[in-house]
Amino acid sequence: MNVDAPRAVRPGEELDVARLAAFMGVPSVEVEQFPKGHSNLTNLVRSGGREYVLRRPPFGSRVKSAHDMGREARILQKLHPVFPLAPRVVSVCDDASVLGAPFYLMQRVSGAILRGPAPRDVTLSPDQVRALCESMVSTLVTLHAVDWRAAGLEGKPEGYVRRQVEGWTRRWHDARTEDVPDVEAIARWLAGRIPAERGAAFIHNDYKYDNVVIDPADPSRVVGVLDWEMSTVGDPLMDLGMAAGYWVEEGDPEPLKAFAFGPTFLPGSFTRAQLVQRYGELSGRDVSGMLFYYAFALFKLVGIIQQIYKRYVEGLTRDERFAGLGLGVQIVARSAVEAIDRGSF
Repeated sequence: MNVDAPRAVRPGEELDVARLAAFMGVPSVEVEQFPKGHSNLTNLVRSGGREYVLRRPPFGSRVKSAHDMGREARILQKLHPVFPLAPRVVSVCDDASVLGAPFYLMQRVSGAILRGPAPRDVTLSPDQVRALCESMVSTLVTLHAVDWRAAGLEGKPEGYVRRQVEGWTRRWHDARTEDVPDVEAIARWLAGRIPAERGAAFIHNDYKYDNVVIDPADPSRVVGVLDWEMSTVGDPLMDLGMAAGYWVEEGDPEPLKAFAFGPTFLPGSFTRAQLVQRYGELSGRDVSGMLFYYAFALFKLVGIIQQIYKRYVEGLTRDERFAGLGLGVQIVARSAVEAIDRGSF
């Protein structure tokens, strides 16, 4: 199983290594890039035999709230002591003059990351896959059990679900580059069915295989959880719904399977229903009514994809991976509409 490997930095996304070295107080640094992420940029920084990971906003982004590096770093500083799978922050820079935007440095979490529907060199038995699914669920349950008040983590859990529906509806309209009737239909359906809140927990909000680091020697062991940019205090079922939204299963349409963020339909994998059921068993939470949370997750995913696609359409990024995201919006939106029509996730 391959460990997630950095590569040369994409043209146009280079960092000023002299300024970075001066900030770090070292003679020199070497910088590479982890190329697979779609949102904030993630670089590997080497200096004096040590390795750090640097996170900064994408070039050309106008969505400030989604790329607040100071906020993300402060969350990790409070979260790591009570949830060690969150990376440890080394330093934070709020001065945009150093690298053109705020950034932070954290310890590298070494391990393997399963990206895409069919990662290379991944040969897991059905039993290993089952054990990994179990670990994915138990890790989420452990996160939701964190005493966020005692840790000093902050949020506004009251009214969280409604704010999310209304907020992502606005974000969709702000980022829209063409009409997609399915997205408008989902927004209307969600707005008319907002459920009562079911408690509060610290939630990741983007929990999926390619944000989880596993032990290559023991693929059932999660050794890190990455990308906390959307984390907050809110209804834990929204987090579970997001995980289910990313969880493409064997019987799903081929276009959706091709667009999957991780190999969630390997032989031995949980189905979405099994994922939700196991979470309920481990957490003791009521997991009924999950269709709403699943549909919202797909709606939010549409919004995230569209925001990235708009940057490409407007020429604010030259990353050619983003060229096909317009089709991704349509595929994910259609899946949400079909789930709503059949009444199950």
